[in-house]
Amino acid sequence: MSFLELKDIRKSYRMNKSEFPVLKGISLEFDRGEFVSILGESGGGKTTLMNIIGGLDAQYEGDVLLNGQSLRQASTKQLDTYRRQTIGFIFQNFNLISHLSILDNVMVSLQMTKLSRKEQRDRATDLLDQVGLKEHRHKHPNQLSGGQKQRVAIARALASDPDIIIADEPTGALDSQNTKEILALMDDIAASGKLVICVTHSQEVADHGTRIVHMADGVIDHDTALKDPFPVKDGAEMPAKHLGFGATVRMALQHMRYNLGRNLLIIFGASIGIFSVILMLGLGKGVKGYINHEIYSQIKPTAVQVAQKTDSENVKKLEIKDADVQRLKKLSHVKKVQLGFFTQGAQVQSNGTTSTAQMVQTVSDQLLAKSVKKGTRPATGEVMLGKAFAQKFNKKHPYRLIGKKVKVSLTAMDQHHLPVVMTKTLKVSGVSDGSGGQVQTNLQTIKNMYQSKNLTFRANFATVMIDSLSNVTKVQDKIRAMKNSDGKAQYQLTGAGAIVSTLNTYIQLAFYVLAAIAGISLLVSAIMIIVVLYISVSERTKEIGILRALGVRKRDVKNLFLSEAFFLGLFSSILALVFTELVALFANNIANKYIGYAIVSVTGNYLVFGIVVSVVISLIAALAPSSRAAKLDPIEALAYE
Repeated sequence: MSFLELKDIRKSYRMNKSEFPVLKGISLEFDRGEFVSILGESGGGKTTLMNIIGGLDAQYEGDVLLNGQSLRQASTKQLDTYRRQTIGFIFQNFNLISHLSILDNVMVSLQMTKLSRKEQRDRATDLLDQVGLKEHRHKHPNQLSGGQKQRVAIARALASDPDIIIADEPTGALDSQNTKEILALMDDIAASGKLVICVTHSQEVADHGTRIVHMADGVIDHDTALKDPFPVKDGAEMPAKHLGFGATVRMALQHMRYNLGRNLLIIFGASIGIFSVILMLGLGKGVKGYINHEIYSQIKPTAVQVAQKTDSENVKKLEIKDADVQRLKKLSHVKKVQLGFFTQGAQVQSNGTTSTAQMVQTVSDQLLAKSVKKGTRPATGEVMLGKAFAQKFNKKHPYRLIGKKVKVSLTAMDQHHLPVVMTKTLKVSGVSDGSGGQVQTNLQTIKNMYQSKNLTFRANFATVMIDSLSNVTKVQDKIRAMKNSDGKAQYQLTGAGAIVSTLNTYIQLAFYVLAAIAGISLLVSAIMIIVVLYISVSERTKEIGILRALGVRKRDVKNLFLSEAFFLGLFSSILALVFTELVALFANNIANKYIGYAIVSVTGNYLVFGIVVSVVISLIAALAPSSRAAKLDPIEALAYE
């Protein structure tokens, strides 16, 4: 049984609905140790036959048998394995990968073996030494002569120790001296027990082998043995595998380094979009934090004011009752609930001067001690005035009102809905910064004023004290969700706490919108990456053909371009993070100088978000170009110029 057998191979091409036969029934047998020259003029079908033998072309009639096993029904993956383990190609135009060094070109095949990285490097170095190029191993193909390039191609073909070497016009681009040297090397390959099949139109080259098969017009017109085949020595096969993840990543990085200038521009352009989004998010968080800081510096952030949710001005419907207090106390993380009262339009008289306070409110634990500029919080029978309001009675020395008596008049409604004026003389206990209103007193003082007129007092808000700042939002949401007997919302949040919550929502929304607008640049980045990768696929079409000829799978080709996209996204995001940190540092230095607060707050979550978004967008952008690269026909890719 022959090592390689061709049975009635037929192949036709169709053009404009017409069929043109190229191979018209080729039957041949080959054995290891032979140096077979397939001789014939151009257009005779020699290269087509070699593509079928090499597993590059599966669209034919007939059969190819390797050790008696048919390749006719082999899948794409099986043909990849066949080329990877059994076939070594030597091309007329050398087909070296330009961005790889000579050593790395030879190692491409070795990366699809189970040899260690060191063993791969050692074998590649030894092969280059055998072809006389060890000293040139770190050069790139454009630094070599034609003869040297062909030697590299021979070393690459031998790297994975294949049983069959297919040489397509291996001396067609060489001078006579280099031709002799290459033919001598091919003699040595055949002498090592391999089957060497050389396609040529040169009688001189054909005469150098052990056998000449002459083709003309798609048929074999004679098959001549020149000498006996070389003796075959069985040896251990080199264990093979597909191109690994690590090898794919290394090849991607090598290509990126080769086109460093262009890739740096892409990375810079893509980083702008990520930088803009992260900066907007950080600025939004910083602005929100600054506003919260300013408001919460005046009130306790863990105190929330609650009122009945109603549009009615009826004091009965506005009343917060003991039942409401007990209901609010039952909420998780609520440690205390205080009744409170506020009203508008209080008249305050002092030393013949009368002024109207827009709001009077009872004090609660919500009031910070630092809000009392001078004096103390009001006890029963006392009142505290806001500084701006106190200046209406003593513009230059508002604090001199402390300890003095003032008359405070409030208007309430009796049971017949008629206005009743309640007036009480109160002692000024202190002057505040005005954050709690223009006039503040305690709850018992208000109750006493109502009792003095035999009126029913009704509290109209409650202050809910929460155990920690982290639980404030959670408790606020629970309060908003509480229903009355009609199934409608029972309570609403009032005071500064409610304003902060609403304001935070608006601020966050505004900066999300700005981040989304900035995110448009991410779309531009994605389009840029798609265009660049499509250009890269076009530029590297021949390289893709070379890789496929060497046995690289379609999936590995796709992963090669996806790996490049991954690194473009990763490096873009890292550069964006550097830009963001620098801008944040600059902005915060200025902000701290003028407002005492860092206005850009870039958290770790935002940084991780930036990296993930950048990488994901790059990978999505690479899907179409990488799929196109994987689907390229290896024969057409090898012929691409």
